[in-house]
Amino acid sequence: MFTVTETAQSEIADYFKNKEKMPIRIFVSQGCGGSQVGLALDDKKNTDMVYRVGDVEYLVDRDLLKQAQPIVIDFLKNGFSISSNLKLSSGCSSCGTSGTCCS
Repeated sequence: MFTVTETAQSEIADYFKNKEKMPIRIFVSQGCGGSQVGLALDDKKNTDMVYRVGDVEYLVDRDLLKQAQPIVIDFLKNGFSISSNLKLSSGCSSCGTSGTCCS
């Protein structure tokens, strides 16, 4: 299941108002704050599942989709919110990070 709320669709339409439309990728980034799901403009890959909502394409790697679904993209006061079934890591206790930056 993949959902983009009406509020998020409206914000994305505003973003593309004077720009060429490109597909939006849903991805997981690993950083000093732990793992988080993000959005980025990207090109399609052979391993992607493509969802069309309105006139915008959303790309999700098939392996990620198996782990993450359902995915819901919403827009709140502070920006986009992406919810999923992923169990994301949090940071280490000293700086709120995990991984190599804590070593």
